[in-house]
Amino acid sequence: MKTKVYFNNSCSICRAEINNYKKHCNNDIDWVDISTCKDSEKQTGLNVDNLYRRMHVIEDGKLVSGSKSFLIIWGKIPKYKFLKRFFENPIIFPIFNIFYEIVAYFLYLKSKLKR
Repeated sequence: MKTKVYFNNSCSICRAEINNYKKHCNNDIDWVDISTCKDSEKQTGLNVDNLYRRMHVIEDGKLVSGSKSFLIIWGKIPKYKFLKRFFENPIIFPIFNIFYEIVAYFLYLKSKLKR
């Protein structure tokens, strides 16, 4: 079963980052643009605001959101495995998570103004 990544392609920062990952990954990730995929809510069980608030990954039938989703993506891309190892460190991860939540919140507000 492929890993599915739900991201906001209408956000220029999100789009640039995901496009970079797409260049380096093999075909075991399905990239789902929540701004155009009408089934995103049904597939994830999340409402529109929750979808836009964070990045989400479904792996092995389990939904993972926020900064933990990066760990899954980085773990699947050989070029980025070092990031997974670094940021999953129990001392580093909480700092990374706080930073992610702050940035994600402002990107969410920006995208909400566009919708």
